[in-house]
Amino acid sequence: MRIFGFEFKRIKAQQLVAVPSSGGGWFSVIRESFPGAFQRNVTIDGPRDVLAFSGVFAPLTLIAGDIAKLRVKLVEEDEDGICTELPYTSPFWAVLRKPNHFQNRIQFWAQWIISKLLWGNTYVLKVRDQRRMVTQLYILDSQRVKPLVATSGDVYYELSADHLSGLVETVTVPASEIIHDRMNCLWHPLVGISPLYACALSATQGRKIQNNSTTFFQNASRPSGILVAPGNISEPDAIAMKARWEQNYGSGNEGRTAVLGNGLKYEAMGWPADQSQLIEQLGWTKFDCADCFHVPHFLIGGAVPAGSTIEALNLMYYTKCLQSLIESAELCMDEGLALLPNYYTEFDLEGLLRMDQVAQMTMLAESVKGSIRAPNEARQKLNLKPADGGESPMAQQQNWQLSQLAKRSAPTDAAESDVPDTPGNVEMDVAALAAKFVKGLEAKHA
Repeated sequence: MRIFGFEFKRIKAQQLVAVPSSGGGWFSVIRESFPGAFQRNVTIDGPRDVLAFSGVFAPLTLIAGDIAKLRVKLVEEDEDGICTELPYTSPFWAVLRKPNHFQNRIQFWAQWIISKLLWGNTYVLKVRDQRRMVTQLYILDSQRVKPLVATSGDVYYELSADHLSGLVETVTVPASEIIHDRMNCLWHPLVGISPLYACALSATQGRKIQNNSTTFFQNASRPSGILVAPGNISEPDAIAMKARWEQNYGSGNEGRTAVLGNGLKYEAMGWPADQSQLIEQLGWTKFDCADCFHVPHFLIGGAVPAGSTIEALNLMYYTKCLQSLIESAELCMDEGLALLPNYYTEFDLEGLLRMDQVAQMTMLAESVKGSIRAPNEARQKLNLKPADGGESPMAQQQNWQLSQLAKRSAPTDAAESDVPDTPGNVEMDVAALAAKFVKGLEAKHA
């Protein structure tokens, strides 16, 4: 079979074994929140319903958006371990700047991270040219990909038809044609598990709280109630009064004046929101979902840690939440594109770990003053053009190595000529010469 101009051998069905719970979905793994939950009418919402809960939608889109906005650099590491960004003339740059025909790089990386967080797996199909170089990348639907393992241990992937990605029929391709980024491989090394596996029940609880609150406020913010009579009421009368009450004062008729006779009395039922701690429960479900995504609470409406700076908060967010996702994506891309040994892809973290202007200016000034950066390097960070003479780091002349100072002999009156020519001594010689010149002029005009 030929796909994208290359021939793939058909693999006999009996030679391949499907990976258990493959397809990358947490939904295919979770059947019940606990044994016997079905009999107790405890069910977990499906993926689309869970995403409707803000406690899931907020961290999911926050992580995907923050990683996708970072520019991917192609760098080369020299023999000193210093990485330098390569020019756009490198043949590896094309697929990084435009992954495929319908996505730009931001859309591509956002889908990459969303697929990984939502399903636990990201499957990327490679498209090669006649040089066998990767020219296009297509992120596949995780629920339509099945990892297969041959009896020899080789890994294959069964891909269902996907016309957007150029797949017109179901094919089986070797692992060399797929970039597979997976997370939380709890039971099988080829099957990643989404964070939703741990927080799906909390998300379901949060949605039910919101649904109940919506129903409550649709009923004029009044709880349900009962009509109480002082005596016995026959069943036909009870049914008639109930129907009449719902017709006159039910949904759409809230606020109308009710006239009760024969000693009837209305009594409200249900727990008030304050007694059921509705707001506290809803907030807990939101933060529990954020914990599973490793998103700090202050990013989704929680309290900001006291005494923390913006730089410290951003660094906390990066190290606790984003770093593992970024490092994994970089390594998968390096291996998937088959880069040269000293070539790497690297996300530009300056788009994430930005400082305020005062802190940035202070840092750049101190780095130039300490001879760590050249002035032009600092100017480049501020989007300023280079200045003449600022190509290399600079240091003041009065700085001497301690070993050089230790070799100096102490000055004495008897041997002033042995004192080395330091900047201070040169100034003394110039002053003495000037004094002699002035005395000569005075004597000549006397």
